[in-house]
Amino acid sequence: MLPSRLPARVRRALRASAVLLLAVAATLAPASAAQAQAQGPSSGWNDYSCRPSSAHPRPVVLVHGTFGNSVDNWLALAPYLVRRGYCVFSLDYGQLPGVPFFHGLGPIEKSAEQLDAYVDKVLAATGAAEADLVGHSQGGMMPRHYLKFLGGADKVNALIGLAPDNHGTTLHGLTKLLPYFPGAAHLLSEKTPALADQIAGSPFLTKLNAGGDTVPGVRYTVIATKYEEVVTPYQSQYLDGPGVRNVLLQDLCPLDFSEHVAIGLFDRIAYHEVVNALDPAHAKPTTCASVVG
Repeated sequence: MLPSRLPARVRRALRASAVLLLAVAATLAPASAAQAQAQGPSSGWNDYSCRPSSAHPRPVVLVHGTFGNSVDNWLALAPYLVRRGYCVFSLDYGQLPGVPFFHGLGPIEKSAEQLDAYVDKVLAATGAAEADLVGHSQGGMMPRHYLKFLGGADKVNALIGLAPDNHGTTLHGLTKLLPYFPGAAHLLSEKTPALADQIAGSPFLTKLNAGGDTVPGVRYTVIATKYEEVVTPYQSQYLDGPGVRNVLLQDLCPLDFSEHVAIGLFDRIAYHEVVNALDPAHAKPTTCASVVG
């Protein structure tokens, strides 16, 4: 934790330096994300010939966030998991007509249906009975609709969310301004339904969280950062219920200054905790040193 007596500009500089160090460590790791993308299926990512091992008996399905896609959101985490022996898959969901590359924008209920079909495809290809899901932002929240309303709890062992907007976001209060701009809320809902669905108190989130955050038989892990600037307040990411573990990165490493995007794109401390959540029986303490693990 940075001393409050330090000048603000010094604290900002130290924070930026720490983020830079995390990024450098990620780029220096063996079999870099860029190399994995260039190698294609031979890297093991989205390789439908992959068969889960006895050590890692479930395939891992990566669920990107809003404005993300199945490749760019996972250029670091996918190869990180592949190197550790996991069968790793990622999907595109929430596409809008005429909007290439940027996904996760369609109605979240429809996106959950896409996830449902994709998990079935992965299970059929790998022969596994269950999958584990790892999602960033919307991708950590949307699967809960699949688990709760589409029968996903019978096919999923664990859901791990990196900065998931489980109870929506106020974007530091900006969403409260919508009623003061006639037509703004309607335009948001019509043109980018997923954004409207993610506003705290939306009909979608009200339905999703009614009766409890979790469903029986699934383990839940939420990995959050106190430097969150999108899903605010960051505590709104946390879940309540049996089988839940809520993790704040700064409790594990005070020098981790990752914000909403970084926690999904290259934060190896967060990734270490993802692996712990995937295989809790062999979990190892996550510390600042995990950045080079």
